[in-house]
Amino acid sequence: MKRLIPVLKSDGVEIDLIMLIRTILATSKEIAFRVSQGELAGVLGSTLDENIQGEVQKKLDVIANQLLKDMLLEEGCVAAVASEEEDHAVPGNPAGKYIVAFDPLDGSSNIDINGQIGTIFTIYEKRDDVPYDSDEQFAQAGSKQLCAGYVLYGPATLLVMSTGGPTRCYTLDLTHGGFLLTTEKMSVAPDSKEFAVNMANYRYWHATIQTFFDEVLYASPEFEKSSVRWSAAMVGDVHRILSRGGTFLYPEDKRQGNENGKIRLLYEANPLSMLIENAGGQASSRGQRILTIEPTSLHQRVPVVMGSPASVSVFNNAVFEQ
Repeated sequence: MKRLIPVLKSDGVEIDLIMLIRTILATSKEIAFRVSQGELAGVLGSTLDENIQGEVQKKLDVIANQLLKDMLLEEGCVAAVASEEEDHAVPGNPAGKYIVAFDPLDGSSNIDINGQIGTIFTIYEKRDDVPYDSDEQFAQAGSKQLCAGYVLYGPATLLVMSTGGPTRCYTLDLTHGGFLLTTEKMSVAPDSKEFAVNMANYRYWHATIQTFFDEVLYASPEFEKSSVRWSAAMVGDVHRILSRGGTFLYPEDKRQGNENGKIRLLYEANPLSMLIENAGGQASSRGQRILTIEPTSLHQRVPVVMGSPASVSVFNNAVFEQ
């Protein structure tokens, strides 16, 4: 099996970007070890603090965030980083050429039950038209991502990543400590009857979205054999979709604070959309391609539907083209 670095070199990825990716993955291996220790290392449970989202921080959230932040800011090529756990951009090297955004542990509600969790990351070129350490650095459409990926901490530790070409999957070899290429080109099935959606939110959805589920998903012969899966970790649901097809949905709803859903554009929707699209899928928000959205704030939220093209189109046609 091919190792990660030779694959990136054969893809023509520049050396500075390769070294930056290597730093992220070195940190992810440390996070994977902490996750695997669980209660033995005293890393389960919550802190007394909340993040910018108003969410109570888990101990592992804080640990993973600090590990990534510290390692990335040691890299001379990093001008700034942004994280779900940080209020604003964190300055790095003014002469750095890249900016990095990440969700240190997506699905953190699963930590204490030994469920699926993962690290999501994205890399952009630094902008020269705004201060290197400002939030504005990250006001770039997802189409400008140089690299997007996630590390899934499961029975095996998996890296799924794209540097603009195919979405590839690597598996951490615990014997030698490196990531080995195990899927050359991931592919989203063009059509699938499997949906990843939290149906407990049905009562809060707007009527058009409720109608989609009532009249299309549950009543249409086309979706007679449809099924719903929900892992409470977007990274886990998207991995299942990349592996065997399906559609992820997290729409907006009528609750205060959920007017734009809950998925963060910068470090969740954008990187996962790039992976989905480069595997042949589609990703949209209110009928607009997610990767074309210009962020207006660091922690901006967007409603999301992504996955198998046919199902994404059916949803958009039913909800937004009435």
